[in-house]
Formats: sequence, structure tokens, C-alpha cells
Amino acid sequence: MRIKISLIVTVALTATLTACSTSSNPPSAPAAKPTGAEAATLSPEAKESARVAAALPPEPDAETRGAFLAFLDTIDPDIVHGKGDKAISRGLDTCATYRRYPGEPGKQLDMTNKRWSSPSHPDGHGRVTAEKILNAAHMHLCPDY
Repeated sequence: MRIKISLIVTVALTATLTACSTSSNPPSAPAAKPTGAEAATLSPEAKESARVAAALPPEPDAETRGAFLAFLDTIDPDIVHGKGDKAISRGLDTCATYRRYPGEPGKQLDMTNKRWSSPSHPDGHGRVTAEKILNAAHMHLCPDY
């Protein structure tokens, strides 16, 4: 008797699952995501438009980049900690914060402190250092903000 009930339940479940999984309209394939090469083919105008929308300044030239990184090292070598590209990216983001929150120095400092962490300062370098970093970013990367 148990075997009959088990067999009936198994057949019923199989039929139900099969019925649920078949469809007269198969789902269309998802749109292909652009590859790295395709994504990088944005026009210069589109890239600039995205930068402006994100409140980011332009990428610094080699001289400005070097001056910014050297200035950060004078504040504390642990700020850059050997990762110049990361520091430049964080600096540009700091400029965006500066632009998005004009007249809100408390918010600017809090966000700068959170953004500029390092292995030995996982919670940021503190408000005093954050203020120096914010000023350095403004002075070197986005003086027009």
C-alpha cells in the first residue's frame, strides 16, 4: 500500500513539475552586456557628460597628480600608502563631495574621513587629517569648485 501511495505521489509531482517547466513561449535570451572594449568606446562627449553629472573634475595631468600625491605624503605617508591611482580616485571623489555639499563642512569632513581609510586607519584618519585631505583635493584637483 505504501509503495502505491509513494508511486502515485511521485507521478503526480513529476507531472506537475513537468507542466510548470514547459512553456509555449520560451523566455528570450537576456540582452548581452557590453564587453570591456565596447563599454570603453564612449565618445569623449559622453564621458565628459558622465563626469559632469557625477560632479567629478577632469583627470589631473602628470604634474598636478604628482603635486597632490606629494602633498598627501607630507600630511601622512599612510594616506596614499603606495597606491597613487587609488588616492587620485579618492581625491576626485572628494572633489565631488565638496561640490555636492557646498556650505556643509561637517558633511564634507565626515565623508572625506570615511573615504580616506587605510590598513592602519580602517575608520579614517580623523577629522583633523580629513580637513587637510579635503583642502589638498580642493587646492590641487578642483580649485574651481
